[in-house]
Amino acid sequence: MVIKIFNTLGRTLEEFKPVERNVVKMYVCGPTVYDFIHIGHGRTFVVYDAISRYLRLRGYTVIRVQNITDIDDKIIKKSQETGKDWREIVDYYSKDYIDALGQLKIKIDIHPRVTQHIKEIIDFVQRLIDKGHAYVSNSGSVYFDVNSYPHYGELSGAKREEWNQEEEFIKEKKNPYDFALWKAWKPGEPYWDSPWGKGRPGWHIECSTMSTRYLGEKFDIHGGGSDLIFPHHENERAQTESLTGERWVSYWVHVAFLTIKKEKMSKSLGNIIPLNEALKKWGPSVLRYWYLSSHYRSPIDFSEEALNQASNSLQRIKDSIAVLRSIISEGPKFYAKDEDIKVQQDILKYLDMFHQSMSNDFDTATALSHIHEIVSLIFSKLQYSRDFLGAMLAFEALKQFNDVFGVMDEEFYPSYEKISKIIDSVIEIRNELRKMRMYEILDKIREELLKSGIRILDSKDKSTWRFE
Repeated sequence: MVIKIFNTLGRTLEEFKPVERNVVKMYVCGPTVYDFIHIGHGRTFVVYDAISRYLRLRGYTVIRVQNITDIDDKIIKKSQETGKDWREIVDYYSKDYIDALGQLKIKIDIHPRVTQHIKEIIDFVQRLIDKGHAYVSNSGSVYFDVNSYPHYGELSGAKREEWNQEEEFIKEKKNPYDFALWKAWKPGEPYWDSPWGKGRPGWHIECSTMSTRYLGEKFDIHGGGSDLIFPHHENERAQTESLTGERWVSYWVHVAFLTIKKEKMSKSLGNIIPLNEALKKWGPSVLRYWYLSSHYRSPIDFSEEALNQASNSLQRIKDSIAVLRSIISEGPKFYAKDEDIKVQQDILKYLDMFHQSMSNDFDTATALSHIHEIVSLIFSKLQYSRDFLGAMLAFEALKQFNDVFGVMDEEFYPSYEKISKIIDSVIEIRNELRKMRMYEILDKIREELLKSGIRILDSKDKSTWRFE
């Protein structure tokens, strides 16, 4: 089944063909760590996690890089406003970000921090200067010459009159739309030494440098929120392709806004919801389910009602797993009715439709609807027919669903800690039964646990256990 991706560059649905066979290299823009990340960030990161998971389910090896911007104008401003050292601010909010990713079960292969790549950034800028794509201003700042890159504006669709940026530096630039690669030092700001004097990296050069360092000069997917298309991703593309002379990224993928009462989150409106607060209230699984219940290119509006509905829908899927486990424990049957065979075929059909939807630009919303069709069959048909094969097929379908959505890991991949607690409880009950001299039951428990690969070790006063 061919996977197709909507490419922001060209705004068309394209067949997915990775640069390297069976390997997918992905770069996602991470946060600038000057404040708590919010639920909009959470949606973006979960979407790319689901994309990574689906590609892995389809047999690809996925390498995912997601940066941490730990030096930026916003960080410096926060330091000046609070009187705290900028490094203290960075460390504090980086921890909040990393903790949130952990709770959301998001796997990142490498988390490069800008300040640990200053040498590489300086080298990148110097090479752009050497090739005639950048120039040094009188202040010691370095700017990218947008006129040197003929494809500027193609990614975002922005017209020339919309290109102007970094207006505070307009007097020292050749053109008002040129952007900073290196910013000259100002008193009170952190700095690093460079061939052009003391300073720090511009925002856009950071991601170009780190992505090419870890993924190469050509890679498959570059993503982030839709607010990054211009100027950030437009500028990244311009400076990187100017340096390499070749197409840099195959597929540009962008996630739509998360809104509250149809308005974009902003500090001025006071409607920002920190992700750590949402995780405490709703839990990671419900948030993941809700994020993925809409197509990533469609805006999603936050409401208490929407989260409650997501919680109820997810619980129904989890309840269906309990039904399937009960049927499967009864073992295979000797005969299947025509209706049983029809249900089996329907489950396979809906699983195929799940994959068709995910292969069509990672349409998680439609894919989820097909999973709910399977859940309906579980409650309306399998619960009463007790068909073993149907239950096995449904269980496999829900497992593949979870491999992508990541909302029921405890159902399919229980942690060692949870298993240990359950076994410890059984052993404790067994120790109590020993005091009551109920030896027949003691032996029965030992035999049943041994069938599951758990050996009980009896001593004089109590019992312990180990895996076989």
